[in-house]
Amino acid sequence: MKGFILNIRKAKNEDVIVTVLSKSIVQKYYRFYGQRHSILQIGNLINFEIQEDNKGFMPRLRKVSHIPFPWIFSNNRLLIWQSFISLFEPHLRDTRAIDSFYFNILLEKANRWHKQNPKRLAIEAYLELLEYEKRLYRSDFCYICNGILENEVGVMRAFIITHPSCIYSKSFNKNEIFRLLSSKSTIEIEDNQIDELFEIVLKGL
Repeated sequence: MKGFILNIRKAKNEDVIVTVLSKSIVQKYYRFYGQRHSILQIGNLINFEIQEDNKGFMPRLRKVSHIPFPWIFSNNRLLIWQSFISLFEPHLRDTRAIDSFYFNILLEKANRWHKQNPKRLAIEAYLELLEYEKRLYRSDFCYICNGILENEVGVMRAFIITHPSCIYSKSFNKNEIFRLLSSKSTIEIEDNQIDELFEIVLKGL
């Protein structure tokens, strides 16, 4: 079985509880002496087996191995990846059975993470997820005051569009932002704005 590690929580002694996103499930697993194993890191893709507990306790991780990506030793790319993938655990916290979309989008972006600007990939994945969940904002009216949007807009968490003055935010060109929402491609966005949009991504899903 394959899955991405979304969260690791200390249990007792050197044991840990690991939240893993696989193709069809988000599940917590118990791992004895998990703190000794360097491959148990947030964001890692792992192969593993499951051992069910006869007493009804959470299943256990067994025979864990790491499936590495080419960018794994680039500290900057790794930190951006861990920041991005950490958004998924709170977003999916009350979910167990899931569609393969979530696993597949992480795998797709991870396979391209060393080839492109990772912040651009994270923004594009974020928009694809919003569209999949039918939460992509497509209104010409400010989310806060319901007034008509003008040439400059503000962008909230989940890329909800407002007047900049309604949220005291950085201003973005309305046409550029709406093209971004439509295309889910950052190709027309300048690098300095990518940094600002990535900060919005980090506010959560």
